[in-house]
Amino acid sequence: MRRTDPEGHGPVRYGPPLPDDGLPVLPELSAVLAAAAGRAGSEPVGGGSALLDAACGYWERRGLAVAPEHAVAAPGAPTLLLALTAAIGGDVLVPRPCAAWWAPYARLLGRPAFHVATPAECGGVPDPYALLETVRRVRAEGGDPRLLVLSVADDPTATVAPPEVLHETLEAAAGEGLHLVSDETWRDTLHARHDTVLFSPAEMLPDRVTVVSDLAGALLPPGWPAAVARFPAGESGEELHARVLDVLTALDARIAGPVAAAAGYALGEPEPVSARAAAVVRLHARVAQAAHHTVVAAGALARPPQAGRHLYVDLGPLRSALAPHGVGDAQELEDFLTARLGMPAPGGHRFGDELGALRVRLSTGPLLGGTDAERAECLDSPEPLELPHVRRALIGLRSVFDDLRDDAQRREPPR
Repeated sequence: MRRTDPEGHGPVRYGPPLPDDGLPVLPELSAVLAAAAGRAGSEPVGGGSALLDAACGYWERRGLAVAPEHAVAAPGAPTLLLALTAAIGGDVLVPRPCAAWWAPYARLLGRPAFHVATPAECGGVPDPYALLETVRRVRAEGGDPRLLVLSVADDPTATVAPPEVLHETLEAAAGEGLHLVSDETWRDTLHARHDTVLFSPAEMLPDRVTVVSDLAGALLPPGWPAAVARFPAGESGEELHARVLDVLTALDARIAGPVAAAAGYALGEPEPVSARAAAVVRLHARVAQAAHHTVVAAGALARPPQAGRHLYVDLGPLRSALAPHGVGDAQELEDFLTARLGMPAPGGHRFGDELGALRVRLSTGPLLGGTDAERAECLDSPEPLELPHVRRALIGLRSVFDDLRDDAQRREPPR
């Protein structure tokens, strides 16, 4: 079985960060953080009662009832995934591609991590038949697959898994006795909330799913690390919760007190927070749609972005235009586009894709401007795409991709 180690450029040790919203911090959040800055006491490992109560209220509003004793908080989702991987044991299964931070935590613990192909409709969720075949092969070779990590609203593909696809995958996972970690960091960033159906795996398979959400997805700035996890009810969920707390205690993984106060405030979703979150989603959805139109018009492939602040682009059809620039794999494509675009363009190899596939994740945050004032103007404008700095950024993106399209067309053999 192929694991997650790439070939040709050495191991990919560090993945790119979550796509930032690029916007100034909400003043009300800053005020809560500042008011808590004078507290000398530390937040308990696993989160204090106020923070866990706020997390339970957040999930309750999304149809996922949970008691505080079945929830934990930690300084970022990577810490939670590390603790869960250590607590569950065995081999780890992840989709291909997947969030850049998933597989490294299995490798850190010396656990094999196996990528599973995703269906044509979406990323984030393994194809059910590919999942069954992968489990069978891993076990035949002496492996012990126990944990499947997935995301319904996905990084890097920016897609949302249809309920029927998700249901088939969960049936396959349950039949093989796997525990699931559902990364729901991006669930509150749906671009068309009324037209996109999102189900949490915890709604379909309540006894076998732990939900993890990094608050940097929609509620907090990425520099204020905080994440929450919801465990299944029942004896097995309680045992897993206890083991995860043991790991977090060994790591002394505490959320900083002022950040915990801000996280609790944000999870309560008061009007300033919910209004800002909705405005950020609308802004990034419009920019992502414009960026998607640009790359597809140039001949690249990309699923329409449905969530998040990014899109995943396959430049395979433009390979002939990239080859003269010395681009033959994802690392070389990352280097080329990062230089040409003047913004990060992490290659697909960082998300577990094959090194030879010419894929990148493009974030929309860098297209909003170069200063806080410019980015704040985007948030307040009824027509952000018409702002001069956003137009310049989109024109720059279009210029790079149009040049590649034109070069590819010139290299096509005559018919």
